[in-house]
Amino acid sequence: MQNYMDCSNLKVLGVIPARYASTRFPGKPLALINGKPMIRHVFENASKCKFLSELYVATDNNLILKEVQKFTQNVLLTSPNHTNGTERVAEVQKILENKGKIFDVIINIQGDEPFIDPSDITKLIKLFNSNKNKIDTQNNNTVDIATLVHKIEFSEADDNNRVKVVIDKNGKALYFSRSVIPFFSPKNEFKPNYYQHIGIYAFNSKILPIIVELPKSSLEKSENLEQLRWLENGYNIYTDITHNKPNPVDVEEDLLKFQNC
Repeated sequence: MQNYMDCSNLKVLGVIPARYASTRFPGKPLALINGKPMIRHVFENASKCKFLSELYVATDNNLILKEVQKFTQNVLLTSPNHTNGTERVAEVQKILENKGKIFDVIINIQGDEPFIDPSDITKLIKLFNSNKNKIDTQNNNTVDIATLVHKIEFSEADDNNRVKVVIDKNGKALYFSRSVIPFFSPKNEFKPNYYQHIGIYAFNSKILPIIVELPKSSLEKSENLEQLRWLENGYNIYTDITHNKPNPVDVEEDLLKFQNC
């Protein structure tokens, strides 16, 4: 657990990317859960985080735009050419900055986690005011990017769809992989901890416009994980542990688990 300090002085922008053309589940943000579109569940739960200064939905589709406008005007139509959510979030930052709205931290909130716990968003924000962020910047130990991890068992780690992460004693990410890391041999009496990466990111607002312009790195191409591009270019990713298990909607069948929630 990180040593937190007050973060009420930070201006924080939350952005929920909502793309229509999901390969496995087209129109996913509009899927109904207990009578409400999924994107509305995400927005309403994320808005419960008291440290968010503003919260926006960023979409590439007019159907989603019109649906979101039924419950908030904080929605922007963004380019259909983005390759990932990070790029879409960076466009929102640019649009708002051009309107004179400047933020310290930008958070990419997953649009397929309808019942996201607002306390997890708070954890990310507080990492930017933790003691590690007071370390001499000459040592390059400040928080550039923050994300969450969830402790899992070895039996769960042996799944290529779960992204594992190795962290140092201060919570700084050392590497992300689809493989089982760290290595464990039954002959070894020491059993390491295994952490699954949770795909929600908070960015130092000065860093985000830079990292979206970086070319794909060799490690990123190998693992198909964009966060490795950031590590390979020397940016610091710090983590905190959440006890909330990830519960995304990846395919239409996943909606069944949320009925009557």
